[in-house]
Amino acid sequence: MYARIITLMNNLRLRTKLFLSFGCVALVPVLIVGVFLTSELRNMAMGNALKQITANVDRVKKRTGEMLNVPLDIAYRLSNDSRLEEAANHRYVSVYDVVQAYWNYPDFREFVRLYREISSIRLYIDNPTVLDNWEFLQADEQVTQEPWYQIAMAQKGLVCWNYILDTRDGQNYLSLIRKVDFFKQRTSGVLVVNVNTDKLNSILNQESFETLIVDENDHIVASNRTDTLGKTLNDIDFKAVSAAGQGPYDVSIDGKPFKMLIDDWQPGGSLNSLRIISIFSVESIVGEPNRIISLASSVIISALIMAVLLIYYFSRLLTGRMLHLSKHISKVGSGNLEATLVIDGKDEIGQLARQFNHMVRNINDLMREVQESNRQRNATLLKQNEIKFKMMASQINPHFLFNALESIRMKAHVRGQADISQVVRLLGKMMRKNLEVGNGMISLQSELETVGCYLVIQKFRYDDRLAYELHVDPNANLVQIPPLIIQPLVENCVVHGLEDQIDGGMVRVDIRIEDEQLKVQVSDNGTGISKERMQEIREMLKDKDDYETNNIGMRNIHLRLKLTYGPEYGLTLASQNGFGTQISFAIPLRRDSYV
Repeated sequence: MYARIITLMNNLRLRTKLFLSFGCVALVPVLIVGVFLTSELRNMAMGNALKQITANVDRVKKRTGEMLNVPLDIAYRLSNDSRLEEAANHRYVSVYDVVQAYWNYPDFREFVRLYREISSIRLYIDNPTVLDNWEFLQADEQVTQEPWYQIAMAQKGLVCWNYILDTRDGQNYLSLIRKVDFFKQRTSGVLVVNVNTDKLNSILNQESFETLIVDENDHIVASNRTDTLGKTLNDIDFKAVSAAGQGPYDVSIDGKPFKMLIDDWQPGGSLNSLRIISIFSVESIVGEPNRIISLASSVIISALIMAVLLIYYFSRLLTGRMLHLSKHISKVGSGNLEATLVIDGKDEIGQLARQFNHMVRNINDLMREVQESNRQRNATLLKQNEIKFKMMASQINPHFLFNALESIRMKAHVRGQADISQVVRLLGKMMRKNLEVGNGMISLQSELETVGCYLVIQKFRYDDRLAYELHVDPNANLVQIPPLIIQPLVENCVVHGLEDQIDGGMVRVDIRIEDEQLKVQVSDNGTGISKERMQEIREMLKDKDDYETNNIGMRNIHLRLKLTYGPEYGLTLASQNGFGTQISFAIPLRRDSYV
């Protein structure tokens, strides 16, 4: 059905479509205006009330925030107080020493005396020599099992706000709770700063709407209704409010409609949040009769007449210019690329005409570029053929080198120099394998033969200074890998890791199949790499500039792994200065990964 409607619309002339679209555009706004005007009074009243309640909530948040900044500042100052660390962690010998230390540290009492925003301060500390004086308290088993204590200890200095019981006077307070780390003593405690409830309630008493401050457990910590203080939202039949998030809501209380605004707030970037809830009755706001019905009727009639006139005028204006554009497109379609369209105006049709002229110029430019590109491509092919010819001619020199190495090996063998003969044979074998490497894949076993040749040669060179181990999963020998991808890593470990070591060292190659991947790790116990040099190497591996494609180096291997297996693969480096280096990579095993 939908497809048939679309087809029908596409078959209509542009003028007809414009009439239909203008009709819909005119009708819908008129209906919206009519509905809007009939309900204008209610919406205006509700809007003003919402603005007022929002302003009230913002004012409460600002004034409460200024008040809560005091315990936040006190907590920060105490957490960095070396005198408090000494008083809380000192191991006292006698009761006299404890009492003397308490008198020498009057900061808790001074803060309470100076700031009306707080009512008390206490610190829970695990120090068996401390006596409870309602300021320094032992963190006994009952306290440590409290949820607020466990949450504070689990956080690293983040502030929590909880409505908790103060055992000194048996009253609940909104309290700032924060873990205090004593770094010198390697201990920690929990600081609790009680907020002055009367001061907090006095802020809300200045608001005209019913306003509450609720913690994350739905406890009412402050209110301008004294009968709700200390209760939960469920106790005052605000169950729907308990599950509501931030924003305005329509609620029903005792069968009457109310508007409610909830604002979640985290004072001082605390771990948990407080909610400010403000409520007002809809009936007290909406009481005037609907006074604009007649105004809505006149607006609707005027809008319909204006819509008909606009439809007629714009349909003639648009269709005339579109037909002019269509004629010039037909000219270009017939092969006339010199056609130039002139349509006045800066609207979409005028912009389309300018883009049409720009397109025609681009077509002419592209035709010339294609011709130039073909000429350059032919020249490039000619250069490539010349390079291939030179590469074929250059193969004469390696063959001469192989023959010379073979002659040296035979002379050494005849004269009884078996170790020199073996090393020359391995060097020739290694060079031949490197020369025969192409762009295809080789077996892991073939790559390891090259690695073995290299290590034996280096063993001959360094004698007892070089030791090596090869640990290879037998199931991995036939896995196909890119050529020259392990030997350069081994060479890197020998040259950069062990060459400057007087006592030599160990090179270890571990290859295993795990999690459908071939995992290769090359490590040494050499000099290692400094943090600065490691950062330079990692930046070099990330660099997109192709400045090492002529060398078989780490970046070459890194790029070949990414190009062959995907961007998530590549080399991984780990090193510690003086403890050696590890270079590892993984290759996914596929159906075509075996010979």
